[in-house]
Amino acid sequence: MDEMEEELKCPVCGSFYREPIILPCSHNICLACARNILVQTPDAESPQSSRASGSGVSDYDYLDLDKMSLYSEADSGYGSYGGFVSAPTTPCQKSPNGVRVFPPTVPQPQQQHLLPHPGSLTPIPRNSCITCPQCHRSLILDDRGLRGFPKNRVLEGVVDRYQQSKAAALKCQLCEKSPKEATVMCEQCDVFYCDPCRLRCHPPRGPLAKHRLVPPAQGRISRRASPRKISTCTEHELENLSMYCVQCKMPVCYQCLEEGKHGTHEVKALGAMWKLHKGQLSQALNGLSDRATEAKEFLVQLKNMVQHIQENGVEFEACLVAQCDALIDALNRRKAQLLSQVNKEHEHKLKVVRDQISHCTVKLRQTTGLMEYCLEVIKENDPSGFLQISDALIRRVHMTESQWGKGTLTPRMTSDFDLTLDSGPLLQTIHQLDFVQMKVPAAPMLQLEECCTQNNSATLSWKQPPLSTITVEGYILELDDGNGGPFREVYVGTETICTVDGLHFNSTYKSRVKAFNASGVGQYSKTLIMQTSETGLPPCDIQSIGTVAWFTFDPASAHPDIIFSNDNLTVTCNSYDDRVVLGNTAFSRGVHYWEMTVDRYDNHPDPAFGIARSDVLKDVMLGKDDKAWAMYVDNNRSWFMHNNSHTNRTDGGITKGATIGVLLDFTRGILIFLVNDEQQGPVAFEGLEGAYYPAISLNRNVQVTLHTGLPIPDFYTPGEADPTGSVC
Repeated sequence: MDEMEEELKCPVCGSFYREPIILPCSHNICLACARNILVQTPDAESPQSSRASGSGVSDYDYLDLDKMSLYSEADSGYGSYGGFVSAPTTPCQKSPNGVRVFPPTVPQPQQQHLLPHPGSLTPIPRNSCITCPQCHRSLILDDRGLRGFPKNRVLEGVVDRYQQSKAAALKCQLCEKSPKEATVMCEQCDVFYCDPCRLRCHPPRGPLAKHRLVPPAQGRISRRASPRKISTCTEHELENLSMYCVQCKMPVCYQCLEEGKHGTHEVKALGAMWKLHKGQLSQALNGLSDRATEAKEFLVQLKNMVQHIQENGVEFEACLVAQCDALIDALNRRKAQLLSQVNKEHEHKLKVVRDQISHCTVKLRQTTGLMEYCLEVIKENDPSGFLQISDALIRRVHMTESQWGKGTLTPRMTSDFDLTLDSGPLLQTIHQLDFVQMKVPAAPMLQLEECCTQNNSATLSWKQPPLSTITVEGYILELDDGNGGPFREVYVGTETICTVDGLHFNSTYKSRVKAFNASGVGQYSKTLIMQTSETGLPPCDIQSIGTVAWFTFDPASAHPDIIFSNDNLTVTCNSYDDRVVLGNTAFSRGVHYWEMTVDRYDNHPDPAFGIARSDVLKDVMLGKDDKAWAMYVDNNRSWFMHNNSHTNRTDGGITKGATIGVLLDFTRGILIFLVNDEQQGPVAFEGLEGAYYPAISLNRNVQVTLHTGLPIPDFYTPGEADPTGSVC
C-alpha cells in the first residue's frame, strides 16, 4: 500500500487529505486548502452563466471555465486579475507537491475589527474564484461557497484506513502485565491475541475452532468500520441522494428532479449505477493491472540492464586493454625485427670496413717492404749486378703502384646508415584509432506467414528486428537432415528468402538463420520446424493413396535442345537425336505416381520414360548409362533399359494420345510402368534407394505433357512382389 500514499495527499499542502472536496474537474483538495487559494473577482465579471458549484457544472461547462482560467503562463503558477483591490499582493509560494499557491490575504489594520472570532470560519467573500491546482481550470463560486462542492467521503475513508494501517502495532488484550504485540484477532470474540494467549485462551479445537482469525491490521479495520453513511444532497441537505443524472454525471435527489434542474435529463437508480461503475472500474483496472505488470517486468529488465551494462563495461574495458596490449606487443615485435635489421646492417658495415683495413694493411706492408728493398738495391755500386735485377724491380714497382690504383684507396662502405623508419602512417593510424559503432547483427526474425513447404521443397523468409540498426552483410541458413541430425549450411547470401529443393518427403526439418557482418556472426533465430508432404501406405484392405506431389520439367538441368511450353509441363525437342529432361523435384521416400500424355507422335520414334540421377547423360537415350532406369517404347512394343541393358520385351506400343504412367514405390524399392492405365510388363526395377528425378528422353518427332498430383492407380495395393514379378 506504500505506493498508494501519493494518491492520498493534497496537491496544495502535501499532507493527507483532510475533509476533501471534489472539484467539478474531478480533482480533490482539502477544504482548508481550498479556502487558502480562493481569489476574489470584481462584481462586473461575475456572469451568472459562469457560476458553478459542485452540483451545477457538467463536462460541457469546462470550455467556458477554461476561458476564465487564472493560470499565469509567465510563472506557470497561479495569478489573479490585475488591478483587483482584494487580490493577494504577497508573492506566491510552492506547496510540498510543487504547486504554486497564494497565502491568505493579510487584512489591513482598519479591517481588524471585522475579523471573526478565532474559533469560527472566515466567511468567503462574494464572487470568489477557485482554480484547480492540478488542471488549472477556474470557476466562480455561488452563494453557498465551498459548501457547494460535494465531500469525497470515499477518499476520506481510504485515508483513514491507510493511516490506521500505518499506526503503532496493536497489543494483546489478555496479557496481564506487559502486553505483547498481537498476532491475530478473532472476529467473533472481537479480541486481539498474542501467540501464547491465543494458545491458552483460544485453542484451535472445540467450539472456538470455527472462529475466524485474521491479521491485526485487518481486524482493526473491520472493528472500526462503521456502517455506510447515507449521502445527502449538497443543494438540499435534508434529502438523500437516490438517483444518478447520466448527463451531469452526478448523484441527485428527488427534489432536484422536482425542481426541474435535472427534469429533462436521463436519470437512473443510484444503486444500479453504483454497481455499473464498479464493474467498469474493475474492467479498467484489469487493463491497468496488465500495464502495471508489464511496467514491473520492464523495470526488472532495466535493472538487469544496469547489471549487464556494468558487466559489459568491465568486459569491454578488459577487451580494450587486451586489444591495446596486443597492439603494443605487435609494435614491440616489429621493433625487435627492425632492431635486428639495423644490427645486421651494422655488422655488415663493420665487416666490410674491417676486411678493407686488413687488406690495405697487408698490401701496405708489402709495398713498404718493396720500397725498402729497392732503396737498398739503389745503394749498390756494382753496375752489372744492378742491371741484372733492375728491370724486374721496375716492373714490380709499376705493378704495385697500379694495385693502388683508382678505388683502392676509397672506402668500400659509408659510415651512414641508409635506413629511415617510416612511422608517419602508423602514427596517423594510431591517432585515428577510435571506436566504431559496429556490432554483430541481432538474431533475424523468421516471417512465419511467408514460410511454407510444398512437396519436398521448403521456403523460408526472414528479416532483421524492427529496431535493429546494425549493418548486415549477409545471412546463413541452416537445415538439419530431416532425421534429427546435425545442422548444415544450405544458403549463404544477402537475400532474405530462400527455397530449398530436393528434401525428403514425409520428413520434419529444423531450420534456423543467422546474420553476419565484418564484426562477426550473430545469434541464431528461433528454430522453425517444417514438415514436407506426407506419405505412407494404408493397410492392405484400403486403397493406397501414396504421396501427392506436384512438379514440372526443369529447364535448368535439361539438354539445350529441349523446348518447353505450357509452364514447363509440355516438352519436345529440335533435334533428331534423343535428349533428356528431368523433373524439378527429386523423390527419396514414399509412393509416387505421375503420367505423361503423347501430344504428337510422328515416324514411329521410341521415347523413353523413367527416373534418373541428377548427373545422368543428357545427350543419349534415357537408360543408356547407369544413372537412369527407363522404359523405351515404340508403336508396337516396349523394353526396360538400365546401363544399356535391354530386358523384358513386352508387346503393346503407343500412338498419339497414349498415356504413360510411372509408379515409384520406395517402401518396396520398385518401379512400375503403365500404358493407357494398364501395367506394361512385370515390375521393371527393384532395389531402388536414394534420390531420383522423374525423367524422359525424346526427339523432335515426339511431344509429351506431364500430369502430376495424381493418386495411386486402383490396381496397385500394398504387398510383396510374387516370383513372376507381378504385383499382388
